[in-house]
Parts: sequence; C-alpha cells; structure tokens
Amino acid sequence: MIKQYDALIVGGGVIGCSIAYQMSKRGKKVHLIEKDRLAGKASQAAAGMLGVQTELKGNGPLYHLAKESRDMYPSLARDLKEISGMDIEYVENGMIKLARTEEEAQELVETASIASRGEQIRWLSPNTLFSYEPHLSKDVAGGLYIPKDGNVSAPKLTQALGSASKMQGAEISEYTDVYDFMKERNKITGVRTSKGDFYADETIVAGGAWSRFLLDRLEMKFKSFPVKGVCFSVKVPGKTVERTIFTEGCYIVPKAGGRLLIGATEHPHTFDETITIGGLMSLMHLATSILPELVDAKWEKAWAGIRPQTEQGVPFMGRSEEWKGLSIATGHYRNGILLAPITGVLMADLIEGKESHPLLSYVRR
Repeated sequence: MIKQYDALIVGGGVIGCSIAYQMSKRGKKVHLIEKDRLAGKASQAAAGMLGVQTELKGNGPLYHLAKESRDMYPSLARDLKEISGMDIEYVENGMIKLARTEEEAQELVETASIASRGEQIRWLSPNTLFSYEPHLSKDVAGGLYIPKDGNVSAPKLTQALGSASKMQGAEISEYTDVYDFMKERNKITGVRTSKGDFYADETIVAGGAWSRFLLDRLEMKFKSFPVKGVCFSVKVPGKTVERTIFTEGCYIVPKAGGRLLIGATEHPHTFDETITIGGLMSLMHLATSILPELVDAKWEKAWAGIRPQTEQGVPFMGRSEEWKGLSIATGHYRNGILLAPITGVLMADLIEGKESHPLLSYVRR
C-alpha cells in the first residue's frame, strides 16, 4: 500500500514541528520523520530566548521577521495549551542587553534612539539599571532594556508543536532513518526510510545542522556548517535576576523553579558534543563577572547543542531550484526558537502557493 501525503517533513526539531503544526492546522496530510526523538538535538539544548534586539540589526529584514515571529508567541502559547494540554512556559519577562564599556554603551544608546516606539526600548544608566536588577555587577556601563522580549522552554515548545500536530491529524515517526530520496526525473516524490517508503507532493528538509548531509545525497552544494554551543544551568534561592541578561559571549536566562540557564560558547565546524572544562570555565568566568552571586549557586547540569549556520548568515526557507517537490528550512543558527512560529507559517504558505510575505525572498537567497 502506497503511503501518500501532502508533505513529508524530515527533521523533528522546533522548525520541523512548527511546519508540521501549521500545515496540519490547514488540513494538510502531513508526516514528520525524525531519526532520533522530537527535540533531541538543538531544540533540546536551546535557552529559549525570544531576543529580537540582542543579535539582529534594527530595521534589517531579518529583524522585522524576528519581531513578527516573537509577537506570535502569546497566541501560540494559548493555542498549544488548548490543543495539546502542554505549557511551553512562555513569559514576557523582558531582556537587558548590558554594556561593559563606554563604547558599547554609546552603541546601545544609539540603538534605543532609533528603535520603534512600539518596542518601548530604553537606555538604562547604571543607577537605573541597578534599581531594576540589583544583583548585577557594578562594573557595567548601563544596559538596553527591552520589555517585550521573553523566553520559553525550547524542549516543551517543540514537544507541544509535535503533539498539537498529531492532534490535528499529522503522523510522526520518531527513531526513523531517512536513507535516500525517491526521484522521478527532476522531481522528488518521497523518501526511503528504515520504516518503509513514503510519498508526498512536497518533501521538506528541516534537519537543522544535519540538513546538508541529506542534501548531499542529491549532490546539492548547500553552504552551511554546524556551530557547537555549550550551556549550563544552576539553581538559586529567590530571584537573583528577573529579566534575561545578555552580553557579548554570555546570557543568563531565568526559568521556573529558581533555575538559571547560562550560555553559550561558540565552536564552529564541529558536530562533537563533548563538553570541556576549558569551555565551561570561560563561560563561568563571564557569567560570574556579570552576576557575582552565581559563585554560590547550586550546580545542576551542562550540555551541548549543535546549531545550523549558513554562510550567508541568514536562514534558508524556500523551494529547491534544482528539484521540484523539494523545500528546505534550515540555517536559523541562534534564532531557531525565536523564528520558529513565522517559519512554520512561511513554509506552509509556500507549499500552498502563497508567496505573499515581503520578507520571504530575503531568506531564500
């Protein structure tokens, strides 16, 4: 019996699950295939920050895309709770981007001056900053306060998207290897897997940093590379910080239950998830220089994640030019959680033939 679908999605991270959720929501027959378990790699490791202002340049195309995606989270959290019964732990706790030097302070003051009024971004002088977050190191030059940013539990978000997709009729196959693509002339008709052959009108590769290995089987030269990041978590009594704290090379994200999630190192061009003492020590040094009370925190755990980066520095979302019936959604780097909602919508629109979003061409370069 031939198993035919509207779409096959290869990859069960947050991007693949978001696409499955949006497509199944529209009544499409969807099958998501994951070689491990849902949220098993980068989506398990991510801090879950929704930080539009932290790394993206204001008024750039990717910035506007990220802002639109972040603003989808309140309704998405409600919908996922209603459909799946899962709480993704969405909070709009705000974010402070610290300035460690006067030069950084000047750059952030300029950022605040050009930010849209709706974002309510403002510069905090050191004295004002300490009234917001009194436990921060006094060796800072101020901070940019971004009240509309927040965070979610990345693993719970991914699992909720997968569960909601199933509730809406999608099929999900975990622990299933994709061996190859099935082809008819210049068209992809499906995939060959460890659980049999599956056919679809469209096959979507959303395998994160591993997407390039799948595309290699089609002799496609997809220019991307992995970036390893190491994080750790601790537990603290009370509220040491209320808002997410972000600075160059380090972030501190407050989570439920007195947990602080701290990340992340940068090691490009490796799939090795080994955690080294040297990497942890450098991250700990940065974190304690920002928040000195961390030296008394209770250790919880450390982990590594492999993030997908493109050579262009922007994610790729679009159809293959070489193969009909093949689409790709990967390369979200450190913004996979932030961009997941809008990616699901854009890819579902694309498959339905609705290429109306003005920013879609930017992320298909």
